[in-house]
Amino acid sequence: MTSRLTHVQAPEGVAPGTGYSHVVWGTGRFVAISGQCAFDADGKVVGEADPAAQARQVFENLRRCLAAAGASFEDVVKLTYFVTDVAHLPAVRAARDEVLDPERMPASSAVQVAALFRPELLVEIEAFALIGEESQREVSQGEEN
Repeated sequence: MTSRLTHVQAPEGVAPGTGYSHVVWGTGRFVAISGQCAFDADGKVVGEADPAAQARQVFENLRRCLAAAGASFEDVVKLTYFVTDVAHLPAVRAARDEVLDPERMPASSAVQVAALFRPELLVEIEAFALIGEESQREVSQGEEN
């Protein structure tokens, strides 16, 4: 499969990043996924006080949201991580590395916040994706049924 996305790890004059691309571009329909937290399908927090368990649940929620738009992690161009402690970032990166191709990492930003909207939450991640025309047709056909 030929990718519609171009990833630039280190533009000229910019130090290469680890685990992200400085620039990603492509063509297609833009999809924004709201910040996802570690809630299961019943709205219960998964992995209270466990950043690794929360990160895995967040990526599962992102996967489901992307699928609802006819997308996958291959279509993600940008991730923004919100963590209550930067010490949680290794656990978040480990969960990320389970679902993303290390050669095609999206652009990303990580922000430490004083708190998320519920005190037991440690991680929130939002995503932006570009979906190609073929995926757009699949979603459109699914919506017509």
